[in-house]
Amino acid sequence: MISLTLRVILSLLVVLMLMWLLAKAVRRPYAGRRDGTLAVLNRQQLSRGSAVAVVRVADRALVLGITEQQVSLLGETDIEAFESEPEEHRDHMEVEAGGLSATLPGRHPGSLGGRLDGSLLSPKTWTSTLEFLRDRTTRR
Repeated sequence: MISLTLRVILSLLVVLMLMWLLAKAVRRPYAGRRDGTLAVLNRQQLSRGSAVAVVRVADRALVLGITEQQVSLLGETDIEAFESEPEEHRDHMEVEAGGLSATLPGRHPGSLGGRLDGSLLSPKTWTSTLEFLRDRTTRR
């Protein structure tokens, strides 16, 4: 019984590792395309089947209307409005209130998220799932 359980767990780990490696391999070719002359600067979903996108083509910013059937050029806009400036990195923030000076961390410790937040592999996902199931299965 124990050997069967160990074999199942080992098989599951092998399958998960293969899926992770495959995801890494599939994602890799697309990583280098971001620095080209074509890039999506911004996108806003309007409804289930339509969106508006701002696309950088060489040195121009084009506003495109996107539906399930077609892509239409709506116009051009100033590319400088969509150029992202590098964010200023702050580890701490100086605050003065009532003559007192304090140093606060840049982010609330509870808001620090990991790379797995929102995924199936996230511990928070499993914790919230277990809490939901406990609430649904307890007798009142």
